[in-house]
Amino acid sequence: MRSTATILLMFAFGYFMSALFRAVNAVIAPDLVADVGLDAAMLGLLTSALLIAHAGTQLPLGVALDRFGPRRVQAVMFCAAAVGAILFSVGDDAVTLTLARALIGAGFGGALMSGFKAVTLSLPGPRQALGNAMIMGGGQIGYIVATWPAEMMVGLVGWRMVFAGLAAMTLVAAALYWMLVPDWPREGRPQRFRDQLLGLGQVFADPVTWRIAPVVWTTAGLHIAMLTLWAGPWFRDVAGLDRAGVATGLLINATSAVVGVLIGGWLADRLARRGIGLLRLVHYLLIVFTLAQIPIFLALTSITPFAWVMFSVGGQWGILTYPWLAAYFGKGLSGRAQTGVNTGIFVYAFFIQYLSGEIIDLFEPTASGGYNPAAYQVCFAVFFVLQVAALGWFVAGRRMMEQRHAALERQRAAAP
Repeated sequence: MRSTATILLMFAFGYFMSALFRAVNAVIAPDLVADVGLDAAMLGLLTSALLIAHAGTQLPLGVALDRFGPRRVQAVMFCAAAVGAILFSVGDDAVTLTLARALIGAGFGGALMSGFKAVTLSLPGPRQALGNAMIMGGGQIGYIVATWPAEMMVGLVGWRMVFAGLAAMTLVAAALYWMLVPDWPREGRPQRFRDQLLGLGQVFADPVTWRIAPVVWTTAGLHIAMLTLWAGPWFRDVAGLDRAGVATGLLINATSAVVGVLIGGWLADRLARRGIGLLRLVHYLLIVFTLAQIPIFLALTSITPFAWVMFSVGGQWGILTYPWLAAYFGKGLSGRAQTGVNTGIFVYAFFIQYLSGEIIDLFEPTASGGYNPAAYQVCFAVFFVLQVAALGWFVAGRRMMEQRHAALERQRAAAP
């Protein structure tokens, strides 16, 4: 139990650091605009550089996790993230800051998937959804720290010193991974690198991957993109909040996101004991998440506070499919299966953050200099349509996926 607790705490802390870096730009965006002179499109590109770098690491990360294990991968990648944070703290132009944020994104690209791989290796199948939720829920406290606490620190020491301090914390985390996290023995003989790449191809050749991936991308990707950048401007321009009110709104959203992840993991753990599968649970949870967005893009301001809470609560429920994917593909391919799907989340989130900035720049700013509220409605409406299509595709294939999984389990049980 002590070893399991150490593993969960360490990887939750790693994801905490990743979430903090991912979301802090929602608070410091006004400082970046004032100090560097960014328009909406450039702010979106700079912030989303972290996400596209996250995406770029996912496929090689899956191979590395299956080959070297989460301890070594995490420690090395966190050192790269620390270098990026130092560069961001001294950058004074958009290009330098964008490159620095991309390096931060690459370094934290394995923060969550390393934890999921560790859960696959250390917990029995029925408890893995709960283990994943504990890592995600604990880690998403980083979103909370990136609201009022970050706002206060920026006011006291400035955003550059905040990033220098975060760089030091990241180096400490890398050292702790190396010292405290165990190395798990590999199953069977080590695979050649070429064979591991072929295993990645096996994941993407399976139709199950393409039933699950789009709905995970369009829900979790939208959630990340909005909470880590555009939720802050939305509260300012649509809800009419001042800077303190924006920080409070972001704090409520971040707290709701933590609660939502833990609720999803608890439900998955409880329902699994009653024979209710993960895919069925995700099916209904994502319907709730999708419906919560309707008041936001229709600008029904009387109920949008509640809608934002529900949006924050449910945005990561699609990731509950990851333990199911790990069981479907087996431990040997679990890292590549999970990171393969995870790649698309960050590609989609990058697409949303950057495209939202471009859409916003098409509209005339308000008299006060803020972004036009109608632009946000257009953004949410477009992404809502894509999400509904992906959810329908997932629901239509759910029975097929469950049948394929059951057939594989029978084959594995019959194998000598």
